[in-house]
Amino acid sequence: MSWNNQGGGGPWGTGGGGQGPWGRGGMQPPDFEALLRRGQDRLRRFLPGGSGRGRGIALVVAAVVVLWLASGFYRVEPDEQGIVLRFGAFNRTTSPGLNYHLPSPLEEALTPKVTRVNRVEVGFRAEGASGRGQGGRPVQVPEEALMLTGDENIVDINFTVFWLIRNAQDYLFRIREPELTVKAAAESAMREVIGHTEIATAFAEGRGKIETDTQALMQQILDSYNSGVEITQVQLQKVDPPGPVIDAFRDVQSAKIDQQRLINEAQAYANNVVPVAHGDAARLVQEAEAYRQQVVRNAEGDAARFLSVYDSYKASEDVTARRLYIETMESILKSTNKIILDKGAASSGVVPYLPLPQLGTMAPTPPAASSAVPAPPVRGNAR
Repeated sequence: MSWNNQGGGGPWGTGGGGQGPWGRGGMQPPDFEALLRRGQDRLRRFLPGGSGRGRGIALVVAAVVVLWLASGFYRVEPDEQGIVLRFGAFNRTTSPGLNYHLPSPLEEALTPKVTRVNRVEVGFRAEGASGRGQGGRPVQVPEEALMLTGDENIVDINFTVFWLIRNAQDYLFRIREPELTVKAAAESAMREVIGHTEIATAFAEGRGKIETDTQALMQQILDSYNSGVEITQVQLQKVDPPGPVIDAFRDVQSAKIDQQRLINEAQAYANNVVPVAHGDAARLVQEAEAYRQQVVRNAEGDAARFLSVYDSYKASEDVTARRLYIETMESILKSTNKIILDKGAASSGVVPYLPLPQLGTMAPTPPAASSAVPAPPVRGNAR
């Protein structure tokens, strides 16, 4: 647009004293209709069609709007839970089925699988992308598998953790990289439990307790994070000594087994000998006690008998002394061989003695003729 400088009067032309910029003799105001027509002409150059171009534009805009609104429909599978975010913040949860949220960027929906059981491997990795859990040879990860036991031994442990999503909201917004978090918690919990367990227990009857304690400790750690994760099972795959020392470890274990066997044999021998010794000691004590009681009773009886004889002696000394003499001689002579001498016999004073007790034990002999003079009959013991 050029200025008309003819006739002077400033930038708005001649006669410009008190007139405005669109007054007589100055520039004409812009033609808005002409401008609109030129804009329509330029738009027609880019859009095909004839007189119905305006209606086509409206239809295109309406189709775009309908498609934008239809993008808010989403489906939640039976094993999933819908989480709706509005401007990036949690807004609501939705149940399985067909649901709707405001189109992006107003709202968006996340559908984590809350019933699927996930697994984390610690100490090893299944070989191959599709070989997980299908019997493929595992690849060992020593920095995860080697752990220190309570009795300061190194053990090689492989185990698997099974877990699922318990709270989808906490799972999505409380922790970052949930699988790595579960794995770190599993390794930490297992090292804690193994650090309080002896190696012999870990190899034998303690495996079940290790799994249970590790699962409980893992759940406690993840709950402290508000992770929304539930540990369903901890499964030990391998508990072995490290490969370089496995032979030496087996020798040590064999020596320990022999030691325990010898201890058991010695204990069995002690259990057999000690009761017998206790029984013999008790028997000797009882025999000694019986002998003591017997001696005491005999002494008491002898003392009582002596006192009784003494009392009888004091009452009748002659009779008592004679009775004691007779009883004493009877006790002495009853077990000895006796020879009886009769003072009224021949001058030699010897009387033939027939041993009647011995004759009873001798075999009978036929009688023989004898010219000996028959001996006179002899009575019993002389007093």
